Amino acid sequence: MQTNIGVQGYGADHVGLICGFLFHSDDRVSALDSASAAQWLKAHNTLDAETAEPNTASDVDVAEVDHGRVDFVWLHFDLSDARAEPWLRSRMSLPNEFYEALQGGLRSTRLERTDQSLVAVLNDLHFDFNFESSDISTLWLSVDRSLVVTARQHPLRSVDRLRRAASDGQSLHSSIALLEHLLRAQADVLIDVVRTVSTRIDQIEDELLASRLNFKRAKLGSLRRLLVRIQRQLAPEPSSLLRLLQHPPAWIMESDLQELRAATEEFSVVLRDMLALQERIKLLQEEIAANVNEANSQSLYVLTVVTVLALPINILAGLFGMNVGGVPLAQHEYGFWIVVSIVVSFTLIAAITFRKRRD
Repeated sequence: MQTNIGVQGYGADHVGLICGFLFHSDDRVSALDSASAAQWLKAHNTLDAETAEPNTASDVDVAEVDHGRVDFVWLHFDLSDARAEPWLRSRMSLPNEFYEALQGGLRSTRLERTDQSLVAVLNDLHFDFNFESSDISTLWLSVDRSLVVTARQHPLRSVDRLRRAASDGQSLHSSIALLEHLLRAQADVLIDVVRTVSTRIDQIEDELLASRLNFKRAKLGSLRRLLVRIQRQLAPEPSSLLRLLQHPPAWIMESDLQELRAATEEFSVVLRDMLALQERIKLLQEEIAANVNEANSQSLYVLTVVTVLALPINILAGLFGMNVGGVPLAQHEYGFWIVVSIVVSFTLIAAITFRKRRD
C-alpha cells in the first residue's frame, strides 16, 4: 500500500479543518490541508457541472476505476471554531438536511438518505471519557460517493481511531466503507466501556458475596444512568436504517451494504450487552438495598430491646424522683435494695418475654 501522509498535526487550522484525507482508488492515502481540500472541491464541482472527463494527471482526480471504485475525500471539522460552518457553506454543496441537523436540537443517532447522499447523526464518547453521562457528544456526517464530511464540537474517541487509521495509511475503497469503519470503531469504543463496567460490577458482586461490601448505591446508580443514556443516544433508529438498507442510493455497491448491515448488527450486539449490564446493576442495587434494610431492621430490633429492658428502671426512677410526700420505702433501711430487686425482676421478665417471642 502506498501512502502520502507526511507529518500532520492534530488540531483545527484557520478554517476549522482538523484533518483531511484523499483516498485514491489505487489504495494510496494522501493528507489534505484546507488549501488542497479547496482545490479538490473546486475540481470536483467543475466535473459535476460540466460532466467532463477527469484529468488523469491531477492528484485530485475522481476517475472511476475497475469495480466501481473512485477517489474520495474525507474532511473532518471542528464546529467549536466559528469559521468552520461558513467555510463549509461557501465551499461545498452539502444537503440542506446536514445543515438543519447542525442547527437542530434533536441529536438521536440516525442515518438517513437525502437524494443521492446520506446524512447521519451519531453520538460518541469524548476522547477524555471519564464515565460521566455528560461525556457524550454528537458527530454530524454527510456522505456521498466522493466526499465525506464529519463535524463535531468535542474530540471524540471513534473519530480519533479513524483518523489514526487513515494517518497510518489504511486505505478504504469507498465512502460507505469509511462510514462502516466509523460505526465499527464506535462499537469497539462501546465494547471497551462494557468491559470496564463489567469488571467493576464483578468486583462489587465478589465483595457482596464476601459480605464486605463497601460501595455506595449512588455509584451504581450513576453507572446505570450512564449506560441508559449511552444506549438511548447511541442506538441507531431502526426505521431510518431499515429505509436506507432497503432503498439505498444507486452508487452504493451491494458489498458495502452488506458491510453496513454487519456493522449495525455488531452495534446491536453491544447494545444488548449494555441491557444485560443494566439488569445486573439493577439486581445488585436491589440486593444491596435488601442488605441495608436487613441491617437497619436488626439495629432497630436491638434498640427496641434495650428500650424495653430499660423501661422498668425509667418508670421507677420517674416515680421515686417526684418531690412529693408519701414516697414509699423512703425511710426503710433496705428500701434501695428492695427497689433494685423490683427493677431487676421486671427487667428479667421483659427479657424472658422477648426471648420467647423471638424463638
